[in-house]
Amino acid sequence: MRMTTGRVFVITGASSGLGLATARLLSAVAGTHLVLAVRDPGRGRAAQAQLASGSSSEVRVVDLADLDSVRAFAGGVERVDVLVNNAGVMAPPRTLSAQGYELQFAVNHLAHFALTGLLLDRLAAGADPRVVTVSSTLHRQGRIDFDDLDGARAYSATGAYNQSKLANAIFGLELHRRLTAAGSPVRSLLAHPGYAATGLQATVKPGLYRWALMKLGNPLLAVSAEQGARPIVLAATSGEGGRFIGPTGLGEMRGAPGVVHPSAAARDSETARRLWAVSEERTGVRLLDPAGRHQEPG
Repeated sequence: MRMTTGRVFVITGASSGLGLATARLLSAVAGTHLVLAVRDPGRGRAAQAQLASGSSSEVRVVDLADLDSVRAFAGGVERVDVLVNNAGVMAPPRTLSAQGYELQFAVNHLAHFALTGLLLDRLAAGADPRVVTVSSTLHRQGRIDFDDLDGARAYSATGAYNQSKLANAIFGLELHRRLTAAGSPVRSLLAHPGYAATGLQATVKPGLYRWALMKLGNPLLAVSAEQGARPIVLAATSGEGGRFIGPTGLGEMRGAPGVVHPSAAARDSETARRLWAVSEERTGVRLLDPAGRHQEPG
């Protein structure tokens, strides 16, 4: 890591879409050091070339569909002040991760749960340390199906995506609760971009839903990736823990970033307890016990 006088931001999925837009906005702050956590190093270097010259950056490879890769990546991070859990996949055909978990639940939630836990000690030593987990308005349509998390019995691509985004929201709020109980300096915040044209929709399996998204929804309703990234940047740089930052316009699809509200399901304490336990079991990473006491990562 190059020497820097500013804060260090680790951004997953930083080679395109919201991640790249977030990196570009943050790179405008002189002295900032950005760790672009990407799957494809070539695309990561292309993204790096778009950052402002007053910042420094590095490209680090991680495959969020493989928890072994997540562990290896975390082991190489020497310093971090802000972790932006941004990367995601949206509504692909049913696919399993390297560990055999449904891909969207694995990448969007489990990998970020593990990465947060593995970096928590370094975050706690950081300057105004924060974990920003990127969710979606679609978390309101999600349901955590603990009896069929991987869609083995019945798989809906959009249902699994909504489940993963609800898991993001539950995780961010429960992490805030446990960090507060521990008296930790680390703040946990949530963010969502509204309806942003990021290219993520291109991963949706072919069919009427994808056609509607790409041909109708994006041109008529979507904001740019840069506009969608503004709530993420706001959460990464200011505000109290436990807040959910998103567009404040009609339907939270667009508008100035500000505090929005998670669904009742995202705030349910019993669902949070169960999801935390499942996440620890699947990742082998133990973050904080219910009373907020630090636990060694598995």
